[in-house]
Amino acid sequence: MQIIIGVRFRPIGKIYFFDPVGEEFSPGDHVIVETTRGVEFGYVAVGNRELRPGEHSTGIAPIVRRATAEDEETNLANKEKEKEAFGICLEKIAKHGLEMKLIECEYTFDNKKVLFYFSANGRIDFRNLVKDLAAVFRTRIELRQIGVRDQAKALGGIGICGRPLCCCTYLSEFSLVSIKMAKDQSISLNPSKLSGNCGRLMCCMRNEQLAYEELLANLPGVGDHVTTSDGLSGEVSSVNVLKQIVRVILTLENGDKEARDYKPSELTFKARKKKTTASAEELKAMRELEKLEEQEESSHLDD
Repeated sequence: MQIIIGVRFRPIGKIYFFDPVGEEFSPGDHVIVETTRGVEFGYVAVGNRELRPGEHSTGIAPIVRRATAEDEETNLANKEKEKEAFGICLEKIAKHGLEMKLIECEYTFDNKKVLFYFSANGRIDFRNLVKDLAAVFRTRIELRQIGVRDQAKALGGIGICGRPLCCCTYLSEFSLVSIKMAKDQSISLNPSKLSGNCGRLMCCMRNEQLAYEELLANLPGVGDHVTTSDGLSGEVSSVNVLKQIVRVILTLENGDKEARDYKPSELTFKARKKKTTASAEELKAMRELEKLEEQEESSHLDD
């Protein structure tokens, strides 16, 4: 069985797997590896373990070596050079009058390439900017346009919950988040309530989605007709998912209507039907959020 280690190139970045070439590594160790971008300085996130069958379809590249004290100094020197390069690039952007926001600058470990990450509305013609930067740094220059989620991950910030953003603390990869999750969790379909600092749907909605789906499977939908354990019939007016309480508007024998709360086990109802139509409020919210959730044309920081 092949032994692998997991390596990150950013504090909360995606984990890539490499062959340790017989060496023993622990989380926190530093290594030098070769990637598609060139030679990189990485941090071990997952120590030596066996490669599970079918876990990775592509070949596992070997590490170059364990990082030495000299490599550590080179990495620190590169960090200082990145700060200087960032300032120079800002000046060049202003000189060319480009409508772009510079987010981050990064040197490859071997200094054969300098990457500049930026965000912008639409496409930017930065060919003249690249020529100017190449003349200054005399190495290969690469500019990458990133999306708003990657921008928030790079810059950091505090969410509406008062805590640091999920993408900056533990979320190494972005997952799909949809309007359905907000509806399942009874969150107001207001874009300002659903959107994070990046302007996209909040990633944290996915955290509890599986639990909500399991709880909702035992409940009728609002508007469904149900029969109670005491033989009465009525229509569901509201559902408390977490407490597993269903409020039913009952029609009594004298024709009066009365609201009563029941547990799902006390009700008989048909399985939930998929909703085929949406209210005007929901359609409006969906249209606004679809604009926010348009497909990003840019690549991620860790690609």
